[in-house]
Amino acid sequence: MSGKRPNVLLLFTDQQRWDTVAAAGFDYMQTPNLDRLAREGCVFRNAFTPNPVCVPARHNILTGLTSRFHGYTANNSHPLDHHLPTLPRLLADHGYHTRAIGKMHFQPPRRHSGFDKMELMEEIPRYREDDEYAMYLKEVGWGHVQNIHGVRNLLYMLPQRSLIPEAHHGSSWVGSRSAAFLRAEHGRRPFFLWSSWIAPHPPFDIPDSVADVYREATLPKPLVSETAPSAQAQRQDRYADFPKGEEKTYNRRMRECYFSAVTFVDRNVGVVLDALEQTGELDNTLIIFTSDHGEMLGDHGCYQKMLPYDSAGRIPFLVRYPAAFKPGTAREEFVDLNDILPTVLDVAGIDYPGPHRLPGGSVLRDEKDRTFHYMEYGLAAGRWISIRDASHKYNYYYRGGDEELFDLQNDPCESVNLMTARPDEPDVKERRTALRKVLARFEEKWGPVNYSRGGQLLAFPGGDLAWERTRNGQFPVFPDNLTSEEERAGITPFGDEVVKAVEKEEIVKLHKLDLAAWEKNGAPAETIERIRSEGL
Repeated sequence: MSGKRPNVLLLFTDQQRWDTVAAAGFDYMQTPNLDRLAREGCVFRNAFTPNPVCVPARHNILTGLTSRFHGYTANNSHPLDHHLPTLPRLLADHGYHTRAIGKMHFQPPRRHSGFDKMELMEEIPRYREDDEYAMYLKEVGWGHVQNIHGVRNLLYMLPQRSLIPEAHHGSSWVGSRSAAFLRAEHGRRPFFLWSSWIAPHPPFDIPDSVADVYREATLPKPLVSETAPSAQAQRQDRYADFPKGEEKTYNRRMRECYFSAVTFVDRNVGVVLDALEQTGELDNTLIIFTSDHGEMLGDHGCYQKMLPYDSAGRIPFLVRYPAAFKPGTAREEFVDLNDILPTVLDVAGIDYPGPHRLPGGSVLRDEKDRTFHYMEYGLAAGRWISIRDASHKYNYYYRGGDEELFDLQNDPCESVNLMTARPDEPDVKERRTALRKVLARFEEKWGPVNYSRGGQLLAFPGGDLAWERTRNGQFPVFPDNLTSEEERAGITPFGDEVVKAVEKEEIVKLHKLDLAAWEKNGAPAETIERIRSEGL
């Protein structure tokens, strides 16, 4: 290894909250392999996403830039500007072997963006031939399953079991493919491996081996707001779609499944770490474990992401690199996904050649003002922005100019919006004014053009704030695009997969769910009739 640049291993999950690693202080979790990273490296206790939704967060990592430059403000779809330097391309240009395994969510999906090879496992592949995991399932005899990552739409946030055996589960596949890459590469040249799991993103299609891990555990209960959450937050209460009157029971089991999905990812992180250690490259590898954003899990009555609250915006961030971090250390300053590209380039000894100033900085050195953390989402009336310091958080919603201010020292659960509860108190006014000025500066520097002018934030008319609440309406796509009639005929009927997914989850009664809304989203009529007629 003499003279060889350090390797880089990015272990990445989707929608994993910050409070899901036992070694970070959350002892209800079973995460022995993540605990190992914390024990042998550093825990960053105040880590956040710059944008709490999949596509922009991942492109912040890929480019090191904010939405203003890469163009992804939400889960929008357009080709990435090929003139922007990307992390894998910069590393490949300096002799790194670059590999992506798992969910990338890049636009378009097959654009390599500097990776020598991508082995994709996307949530809803349009064409099976474009998805290595879907093709793998075909090869091992599971090509007849259409909901390969669990049943979305009707069961999106509900407890369910995987329709794929554990050995072939998506989380297992990312672990085994990553381990195979590490063993094959084995010290020949420096590598950059981005191993990316879909879990614990819903659907929570857990295998049986982890289904009961949290059955008797004392888990945190959903956070409750004392003042009304924002109108944007109230839109997201329907994602769970639990039966009326049984919300608490369903939420508890949903949380168990979510944490079980994290534990199953942890097992496969162990597979990757064992393979790396066997190659003798463990201590010459910068390892970063983190996630694109969190998950509300019913906090403040909300589900999913896309909100400025810590449940959606705060993430785990573990770094193992013996050359720079003593084992078992912890740091309190703000870090976010923007820091990954400059940190990796710093370790690799590569200068950033792009035309734009980077919003992040290497966590190995003092090169970024970490007094504040800025977060953004969306455009026009759907846009919000957020700024926090060590004691307070201020959220601004462009739809109508709504505001939230939270005292994080006395109210870490963000349960009281001071702009609602005590807007006329002098200290509240002072704090609001100070943070709003800082937020406007960040918005002018990193946000879209002309959303802040002369230190003033704009407002957009948005119509009725009580717009229709959102449900997941996504169905599998690739079965309809199969060219073989025989293969199409061999796909398991959708209704059979729905029933199979919940047969071991005794609390789930399909006939109690909102079948009318599901039918409106395009559910097969025969499946709905079967559920009603059989009382499933």
